[in-house]
Amino acid sequence: MHSHMINHINTFIRTAVAVSMIFLVSASAGAQKKISIVAHRGFWKCEAAGDAENSIASLREAQKIAVWGSEFDVHHTGDRKLLVNHDNTRGGKEIELTELDFFTTDESCLLKNGEHPSTLDQYLKQGEASDKTILVFEFKTSKNCNEDMLVRKSVRSLKNHGLFNPSRVMFISGSRHICEVIAKKYPQFTNQYLKGDIAPKDLKAVGINGIDYRYLVLRQHPEWVAEAHALGMSVNCWTVNTAEDIQEMIDLGVDSITTNEPLLVRDILGSRELLNL
Repeated sequence: MHSHMINHINTFIRTAVAVSMIFLVSASAGAQKKISIVAHRGFWKCEAAGDAENSIASLREAQKIAVWGSEFDVHHTGDRKLLVNHDNTRGGKEIELTELDFFTTDESCLLKNGEHPSTLDQYLKQGEASDKTILVFEFKTSKNCNEDMLVRKSVRSLKNHGLFNPSRVMFISGSRHICEVIAKKYPQFTNQYLKGDIAPKDLKAVGINGIDYRYLVLRQHPEWVAEAHALGMSVNCWTVNTAEDIQEMIDLGVDSITTNEPLLVRDILGSRELLNL
């Protein structure tokens, strides 16, 4: 065998060994990494919560199982009050064009467990009950919403309930403007952008310190996880509900997993689950 062939083979072997070592180190790091669980709209898929998303009961049940975080959604109503609800409509009416009283009194607005949608203040009162479960506060926006006012009123409510603290609440939004407002005024808080259409470096450039992207986006752009971490940003993913997808996100090295199946994620994570102790 010619010497140059031997040199090529030796170079190939050394490269293969080096690459293998990198993968082994990465796998070891992934195995040691602690990952937090965020209950999507609370822990609603249980008897005690009556399958009612964004309900007081779903937050209470998330607190009972002591997951790291519980996500919920906040809108401006037509009279500029704050309502916890996911969709832009409830009881057949647009939230931002309808007064709060309709949603808190009309039977057409009832959640699956018989609760009315709660005001932000009602929801935060339950939020006070546990310091083990962080409130993952999503600002919902629409074309007629005054986003700056939404942030101001929300911050006021959080302060009134003693929850305006980075150890008790974090912020997420599909509005880049809202995330930029939070970054400018309250940079000490975890502040994650949701839409999945901006690379982490471009968010970091305006002070936004985290991403919360759909798991399908991170599957398409796995390099964004490493990019975000290299920039000191946090990485969450939503909404991850099957064992296969959960394991894929764990292997990618995300920091948090938002899920409708928090107990399944807990079973898969085992000792790797990050808890607020």
